[in-house]
Amino acid sequence: QVQLAESGGGSVQAGGSLRLSCAASGYSYSRHCMAWFRQTPGNEREEVAAVDSDGVTIYADSVKGRFTISKGSDKSTLYLQMNSLKPEDTAVYYCAASNKYCQEGAGEDLYNYWGQGTQVTVSS
Repeated sequence: QVQLAESGGGSVQAGGSLRLSCAASGYSYSRHCMAWFRQTPGNEREEVAAVDSDGVTIYADSVKGRFTISKGSDKSTLYLQMNSLKPEDTAVYYCAASNKYCQEGAGEDLYNYWGQGTQVTVSS
């Protein structure tokens, strides 16, 4: 059974940094695509960043140059380093894993497994 557990969320002032972690059990990210999504109340989940099994990354335009997605050397942890945070980055952030390769623009439908989410709040 695949389980994904996010951690590292919290409150930070604009311009600050946070690093989110996603511990994956029962899933090997040598399989295919893993990603971070975020969601604000009343809106659909937005794909923030994704990384494929061969290390190819995809970023939303809104976070390019500020966020970095990476895999841990333990092959069971996914990270999202978030720098230069803005109030509009405030959201619940979710880790997601797929049994397929990353597809830019595919959205939520590509992913088979989801974490419970972690809140990130950026104050101005």
